[in-house]
Amino acid sequence: MTITRRTFLTGTAALAVTGLSASGAGAQGDAIRLGTLTPLTGAGGSYGPSMRTAMEWVVEQVNGAGGVLGRRIRLFNEDDQTSPDAAVRAARKLIDVDRVAAIMGTWASAVTTAVAPLCWESKTFLTTVSGADSITLLPHQGYLIRTQPNGHLQATKLGEFLLTLKVKRVYVMSAQTPYALPVQKRVAEVLAAGGSEVVGGLVYDRDKATYRSEIDQALKARPDMIFVNGYTPDVTVVLKELYKAGYSAGRVAPAFAVNQKLLNALPPEVTDGTYTWAPSPAPDSEAYKRLAKVLGTDDIDPYSCQTHDQASLVVLALAQAKGEATGTAIRDNVRKIAQGSGVKVESAVEGLKLLAQGKAINFEGASGPCDFTEIGDILDCKFRYEQAEKGKFKLLKIG
Repeated sequence: MTITRRTFLTGTAALAVTGLSASGAGAQGDAIRLGTLTPLTGAGGSYGPSMRTAMEWVVEQVNGAGGVLGRRIRLFNEDDQTSPDAAVRAARKLIDVDRVAAIMGTWASAVTTAVAPLCWESKTFLTTVSGADSITLLPHQGYLIRTQPNGHLQATKLGEFLLTLKVKRVYVMSAQTPYALPVQKRVAEVLAAGGSEVVGGLVYDRDKATYRSEIDQALKARPDMIFVNGYTPDVTVVLKELYKAGYSAGRVAPAFAVNQKLLNALPPEVTDGTYTWAPSPAPDSEAYKRLAKVLGTDDIDPYSCQTHDQASLVVLALAQAKGEATGTAIRDNVRKIAQGSGVKVESAVEGLKLLAQGKAINFEGASGPCDFTEIGDILDCKFRYEQAEKGKFKLLKIG
């Protein structure tokens, strides 16, 4: 049966009403319980729905192929609201009430930092797209992996990119997040090695209505590039106020902050010229192409690609564990199916078939290779660099 985007979304909407996943009511007793925790609202609300849909689709495909060793998957979905407090409440429900083996998809670093202790204490496996270096330094005992490159790698790539633009004086305006100061420090190190410098920085409250005093402080440093390291709502305000202040030099921000939603909300004269950078998915992979059809876009955000891969990794790890549906089983088997010399696979269903035949596999998905360090960091990935131009993004390079 061919599943169209319309029938898939209609089906998942109906399941959301009943609180069931695609596994169906008949398999509840022996179902494998997994949870998603994504930002359906709040600062990350632009990404959460698509991230969740990507995971739901993986589960739909796996259940349609007979499940994991004959056991169907029941998926429990929660909104973290891009808020640590709300995320902790939602994670508690997933762990204590729904009894999930894994929680997948946390986005904001502050959310992941708040939720992670609940997961390792309960031996619930956690997969995340958060970038703060501090996350994988937590004593998580192996119950955590992230498909997003850490802040150190992201900052290194940004610093190297800024050097190619020949900027000399960079000022950093950062929202108050765990990601902020370590990224600023690493950007400063990379720039200094290349003969440029960070001439100042500040951390702002992202819930403020105006940042004019912060902008006045930044402009006093006479930067030729301002790095705005925040989320879409606060970066929107910062860009407007930079324009009103007459600042016409360079601006750069994470692509998760300056996205098409932001460009649509502001006049082109406010955003034109703004640079963005982000981890690049693997658009030439079959996994990416299949997911693009499901999501109805040829330009998938990296987080949806990553959550597609997270769900696939969890399912395959459970199969490798011979169906033991626990967080510990996922922890102990996830690297066995994601790295090594096994047969390369790009879908969970394909991987399940090969595992059933006793073959070793190496999963690479819509986000690319999924090779992890001992502490759970992704080893490497390519990055995508773009620039706003007339209300759209112009691709500069992928590398």
